[in-house]
Amino acid sequence: MELVTQFSVFLVNKPGVLAQVTRQIAQVKLNIIAMTMSDSSEHGVLRLVTTDGQRVREALAALNLTVTETEVLLITLPNRPGALADVCQKLADAHINISYAYCTTGASGGKTKGVFKVADVKKAMKVLKERAPKTRDMKKRIRRTARLR
Repeated sequence: MELVTQFSVFLVNKPGVLAQVTRQIAQVKLNIIAMTMSDSSEHGVLRLVTTDGQRVREALAALNLTVTETEVLLITLPNRPGALADVCQKLADAHINISYAYCTTGASGGKTKGVFKVADVKKAMKVLKERAPKTRDMKKRIRRTARLR
């Protein structure tokens, strides 16, 4: 888990604009770790996390677009059912609001990344670093007699 800069790029809703932004990022040889795109009738908002915040900042400045920056949590998740739910539940149990979240997709058996915009970053990092007690440690151990083994 790490704290990273997310870039929100406001785009005009017309063909080729997203291609122009992604091409600009590709030309400076940056990898997009995660992204999401939402739209309204007037504009779209591209949210993305890359491998180098400073270089993407410079690349986007060349396009003369409105860009905002936000600190978000980037969390590596196992690619299994319930992994996202586990993180969301830990944050909910600690009364930490998730403003929004989005994820990459992972290869079968691989890892995926989750991007979380939360109300209290420091508290969220502390909560998510704590290890949950294992269920078997919480259960009373019952020793079977030698005859039943």
